[in-house]
Amino acid sequence: MPPERSAYALARYSRSADSIRQSVDWVRTHNSQQFLESFYFQYGHQSIADLGHTVMCFEGVSELAASEIEDEVLWDGQAKSSRYQDFSKSGFIVPPELEGLKASKYTDAGKALLHNYQLIHQKMFEYLCAKLPRPESMKPDAYARNIAARSFDVARYLLFWGVPTNVGQVTSIRTLEKQIKRLRVSEFQEVRELGVEMLEACAATPECAWDAASSEPLAPTLARHAEPDEYLAQSNADVAQWAKENLSLKADTVPPRVDLIKPDDVLTEIAATLLYPVTTYSFRAIYETVRVWSRARKSEVLDVAVQSRGKRDDLLRAFRGGQYCYDMLIDVGAYRDMHRHRRCHQYRQAYHGLHGYEVPQGLTEAGAEPLYRAAMQSALEVMQQLPDPARQYLLPFGAKSRFLFKMDFAEVEYISRVRSGVKGHFSYREIAWDMKLRLEEIEPELARLIDATPPWVEDPLKR
Repeated sequence: MPPERSAYALARYSRSADSIRQSVDWVRTHNSQQFLESFYFQYGHQSIADLGHTVMCFEGVSELAASEIEDEVLWDGQAKSSRYQDFSKSGFIVPPELEGLKASKYTDAGKALLHNYQLIHQKMFEYLCAKLPRPESMKPDAYARNIAARSFDVARYLLFWGVPTNVGQVTSIRTLEKQIKRLRVSEFQEVRELGVEMLEACAATPECAWDAASSEPLAPTLARHAEPDEYLAQSNADVAQWAKENLSLKADTVPPRVDLIKPDDVLTEIAATLLYPVTTYSFRAIYETVRVWSRARKSEVLDVAVQSRGKRDDLLRAFRGGQYCYDMLIDVGAYRDMHRHRRCHQYRQAYHGLHGYEVPQGLTEAGAEPLYRAAMQSALEVMQQLPDPARQYLLPFGAKSRFLFKMDFAEVEYISRVRSGVKGHFSYREIAWDMKLRLEEIEPELARLIDATPPWVEDPLKR
């Protein structure tokens, strides 16, 4: 059934003595749009929209746009893998904000990154073939695919936010509405335009109709109501302005790659979380500064964040707590992998490219480190010459940026155990192991329950 009709059928099923078959038959002859207009949008019965699910695909969007699309807690989907596909011939997205000389500088830098990406992959492939001869028990084609994947694990550090990708998602109508409203107030023009295209897709019949029954519009009622989330945009601007006028921190110390803070005060935690995305400081530096403030001053941050909130606006995600706060200064490629974990709350700072970059160990061993460093340095220098926010598209995946993940112990255990396995990318394996180590420092009794694999335990021919 079309998602809005499915939602209508299940909502009616919960509100009547009819069987599900009777409810479905009823919906066939009644107007689901009128029902949703009244109960979902007018009366605010939002759980109804969790009962209808949509499949939506995004083709040829930038990796940056893909990460913004996926930034929902209740989200299921897949994106094009950088491990199993060659991105060297895919070209890249030029941000619509760039014109003239700025666009030319970006284009030249993007071409150079993809050219070096191809060279690095070739060098790594040759190096790994020499280092890891094919076992007799392994078929040649399986061996070649495995070595190619491990080579892409290193080469991907020269991919950047502007390369194109595809994303397929399955979400409820409720999540889709929140997603569209959020995308429509993005700082990136490409992402704002995607929000509008999603609305148009909701009002149209599906591009890939399964049968005659699916020729109805996807979610026409939603298409009339998913207005830009002005509260989100205004609140971020208000908090950023407040931080500029009131937040003064000493020079930030260099934190570990993965830093764990266990907040002991909810008010301090929320205030620090609101300030984190609009600054460049570590979460620890912000938290330790805020915790000595008076309760009135902490509350002022919260007041600023909600002063533009309307009656139908949910609280910002910063108000959602987490027992453990992991502040991570990690490469963007690793973030793309870690970003997939939904049972936590995630926050990021702007991609300004000033935190340096990672140098994979394999590059050094393969003799390709000078080529890699020159490519990274050149791209980051050009990036600083471009206007914001378009410059962020040029940030290579090997560059480091700051991300905050807040979660309970069960999610710490899951990420540390699953992401540290030998089949994973070496970057997030090390991060998952660091998460366990940081927990050991403050909760050794819990950390001992995590069956994580140390990064020095390897099996490179496993996928």
